[in-house]
Amino acid sequence: MRVWPIFKKEMRLYFTSPIAWVIGAIFLLIAGYFFSAIFNFFAQASMQSAMNPQMAREMNPTESVLRPLLSNVTVILLLLMPMVTMRLFAEERRSGTIELLLTYPVRDGAVLVGKYLAALALYGLMLVGTLLYPLMIAYFARLDWGAVLTGYIGLVLLGATFIAVGLFASSLTENQIVASIISFGVLLMLWVVGWSADYVGGAWGKVLSDLSIIEHFDNFAKGVLDTKDVVYYLGFVTLALFLSLRSLEARRWKE
Repeated sequence: MRVWPIFKKEMRLYFTSPIAWVIGAIFLLIAGYFFSAIFNFFAQASMQSAMNPQMAREMNPTESVLRPLLSNVTVILLLLMPMVTMRLFAEERRSGTIELLLTYPVRDGAVLVGKYLAALALYGLMLVGTLLYPLMIAYFARLDWGAVLTGYIGLVLLGATFIAVGLFASSLTENQIVASIISFGVLLMLWVVGWSADYVGGAWGKVLSDLSIIEHFDNFAKGVLDTKDVVYYLGFVTLALFLSLRSLEARRWKE
């Protein structure tokens, strides 16, 4: 499969337009604000705990700073990832270049994978910018680097899922705004579905909890690497990419 040319084309489009720069700047700005607020609160609490040995023993930078920071980053991703993916196929369909792309000697799967990997690479670069935060925490206090690694694995898997859903949404329409709304709507529904689990209870409550896209991230934020959470995200990515491929093939048959 000729994935590399598609990947290079998408990366070039990202960085020769304002999309990557604006989204990356907004992501780091909001994440930086959250980190500053959480870390300042932790610093003030640490100063107060100096006079209280019991309180000092309970101060844990991994739990008090890193975990809430990662949780806040997931909210930013929910808002921004649909903007990263909305143009991937929608713009091609609007401009008519999707027909040219699908007539090239390139399989639909290669087009899909190339675009997906480009969006994933952009997301990876955004995450690299946040590595400064745990380094700053480690400079002032002892940090559990195992929990940091697990948390970032969770962010990668969560982002990969968001991108796969966004890619599918973009393959359904030629309107980028509509693609963004569909992606956000689906992700938000998967986000809040777990909130009803406690009220429903029983087997159905367990099903709703297992379907929740954010419930599976909690273990990663706690520093726990659970196989079922990894399988959930990878399975969701596979399903979304499969549906995207079917959407592309349906488009080819219509032409």
